[in-house]
Amino acid sequence: MQAMKAVSWAFFGVRKHTDHDHDAATLTMGQVIIAGIIGAALFVGGVLLLVKFVTS
Repeated sequence: MQAMKAVSWAFFGVRKHTDHDHDAATLTMGQVIIAGIIGAALFVGGVLLLVKFVTS
């Protein structure tokens, strides 16, 4: 859950320095990569659903 939170803030582009340092110390690269892939898939799926809703 902490990895998803860190990736969500990264997508948004805003992050406190202290939170970044804490995440860098506690999260593994594998956790961040998996959370990033899931986050990207959710984002793309959301955009596709929005486009489908608007165009129908």
